[in-house]
Amino acid sequence: MQSKHRVFAEDLLLAAEGEDHFDRVPDSLVLLIFNKVADARSLGRCSAVSRRFNALVPLVDDACLRIDRVIPAGDGDGDALLGLAGAPRPRAVLSHLLKAVLLAVLKPFAHCDAKSAAAAHKHAQAQAQQQHHSPAQVLKNFSSIRNLRMELPVSDVGTDDGVVLRWKAVFGSTLQSCVILGGTKVDRAAAGPRAPTGADADAEDAGDGGGGGGSIPESFYTNGGLKLRVVWTISSLIAAATRHYLLREIVKEHPTLEQVALTDANGQGTLSMGREQLKEFRDKPLAAAAAAANRTQVPACNMKLRYAPLLELSDGTRIHGATLVVIRPVGEATAGTGGGGGRKGLDEFAANAFDGPLREAVAALSKRRTYLLEMNGF
Repeated sequence: MQSKHRVFAEDLLLAAEGEDHFDRVPDSLVLLIFNKVADARSLGRCSAVSRRFNALVPLVDDACLRIDRVIPAGDGDGDALLGLAGAPRPRAVLSHLLKAVLLAVLKPFAHCDAKSAAAAHKHAQAQAQQQHHSPAQVLKNFSSIRNLRMELPVSDVGTDDGVVLRWKAVFGSTLQSCVILGGTKVDRAAAGPRAPTGADADAEDAGDGGGGGGSIPESFYTNGGLKLRVVWTISSLIAAATRHYLLREIVKEHPTLEQVALTDANGQGTLSMGREQLKEFRDKPLAAAAAAANRTQVPACNMKLRYAPLLELSDGTRIHGATLVVIRPVGEATAGTGGGGGRKGLDEFAANAFDGPLREAVAALSKRRTYLLEMNGF
């Protein structure tokens, strides 16, 4: 058996002769490792390691891109910019330092030229945005991406403390389907008899006319409950439509994409697009009004609302005012990412939209009475 010193000596000798053991690893295995890494910025750093890595990184199938910030658009400046922080260039640092000195010297005379000050402020804002790279810029060197996941730093829809709101939407050239799950309060059940849930609650409800689940109490309409659900629904759809619009450049420049998911760090909502949806998105240009609103237009929709005043799950979690809203555009025959059409496809999409306790909540609410609503496009 060779000693460790002997092995190390052989390694040093091979290195001195110019042989690298890593060169023996086949490219297919290196690509498999890169696909496991997935993070786009980490892969970008890997591409700077060697010529071999630089040639292999653009060939990865899977990529994950985490956005640092969303820079709001100024007046007349166009779209909001999804920014990934990059180190400022030395010239930019020197320029900022020089401007700071000049501003300090010329401050007493600032009132003499308000227009120049406004122009300088606007230029400084433009330079601040230039220090961030858009997702399209980061991904431009990836030529073979099939599965892309992007993550925003914050949720789109603000909610009060204790409120749970989750949504998942599927888009092609416009909205195809959306499911929203919400609750006004989430807590844990106290020790003692378990509150009825799921099939138990359905069995105890009487006089509901069939279809499971009982009636919505009158207080739901009078204390702002219905209005709150409408706000949740519209806000979630606007968030999904805004994310969809921001993907247009990436989808256009990457014809190899087969699956895209745009979510947020808090896991509030997910925009999903499969192969068929991506093809439709490329083939059908967005309406001119989309550019003005910085989001894709939402068509007129049919909505199915299901409600439970209190929903207790098997792990003891209780959702107060639990609400499930399933949305499909008027006249749309398909739903979900699996290609299933009609009512069955939409129900399957809703059932599989969330994981863990939220999946159980959807299953329990699906047994409740369904209330049909309609919404105009916006």
